[in-house]
Amino acid sequence: MALSVAVIVANIYYAQPLLADIARAFGLTVSQAGALAMISQAGTACGMLLLVPLGDTLERRTLIAGLTFAAAAALLLTAAAPGPLWFAASIFAVGLLGATVHLVVPYAAQLAPARRRGRVVGAVLSGILFGVLLARTFSGILGAHAGWRGVYAIAALLMLALAALLRARLPAEAPKPRIPYATLLRSIFQLAREHPELREAALLGALFFCAFSAFWTTLVFLLATPPFHYGSQVAGLFGLVGAAGAAGAPWVGRLTDRHGARRAIFASLALALLAFLLLGLAGKSMAGLIAGVLLLDLGVQSGHVANQTRIYALAHDSRSRLNCFYMMCYFIGGGTGSFAGAWAWRAAGWWGVCAFSLAVLTLALAAFALAPRPLPKAMVHA
Repeated sequence: MALSVAVIVANIYYAQPLLADIARAFGLTVSQAGALAMISQAGTACGMLLLVPLGDTLERRTLIAGLTFAAAAALLLTAAAPGPLWFAASIFAVGLLGATVHLVVPYAAQLAPARRRGRVVGAVLSGILFGVLLARTFSGILGAHAGWRGVYAIAALLMLALAALLRARLPAEAPKPRIPYATLLRSIFQLAREHPELREAALLGALFFCAFSAFWTTLVFLLATPPFHYGSQVAGLFGLVGAAGAAGAPWVGRLTDRHGARRAIFASLALALLAFLLLGLAGKSMAGLIAGVLLLDLGVQSGHVANQTRIYALAHDSRSRLNCFYMMCYFIGGGTGSFAGAWAWRAAGWWGVCAFSLAVLTLALAAFALAPRPLPKAMVHA
């Protein structure tokens, strides 16, 4: 499951180290290139709403394999895009079908015993973050040699192979109650009204990913300027640095199981804030940039694991819909960060990106501090 989500989610992020090349191919400005990254993540947010809830009513093995096959077709259309409008439409479809990973995560949580759920969720989510980060390495290196079209063509072949593997290897599910699609969609927002913890987790997740996306969307532009003068290949290699931070996800899951999600979330916010302070002050040196990437990816992944572990404990028969609401907000935050990061870069350069991200994370810290604490179980039962 961790391997599958890594390969699927990578499709959404191949474009980021290639944005400068795609912009040149289609004659786009930096802001327009940032909008293309936002379109992909907007597609994923739509996929959260339209596709992920189906996991609570359809057999997940067949659904996941079918959506993976459809992703192969969308990637082929992206590779063949003759102009920016075609590219935008196909990359939206790639993002939409990238939401498939969020059918896998609640399935893993369902299969795990309650005492180990944080560890299992952390392991599968580490696959997602490895996919997000290593996608940049893969596309940056391959794009330097085969061009951005070659990256998407090879990704399509990977999706075809993965669809066959998922159909053969995922466990089948018992029959589920059939829920009308309109009822299923309405129930997502009913769950959000019923569970304040879900709303808090969704807000924090959106703010975490907003800052994260602002950084990764603009990194390729930073590396192209003095003192670096690097291209897409080096930008992609920074995914390997971020992957070292992702390796902490299973440990964060164990910490969440043992001490609760709120402590893990506070530590995550502190790490992410420290990362952007370091990136702002020392991000134009290679050592400062590497240290900042390590802290940022560990902080964002830690918060994501803690948030998802706590929402899966809210309603056992509605995990796909809980995840749908959380991840829909998460990717809205990511899309906003991609667009706003490109705008901040154009307006104020690297410090503009870091200042924007620090403001977003400060807002997250304030929301966390002001959120009402859940009552202890003993008081609730009393």
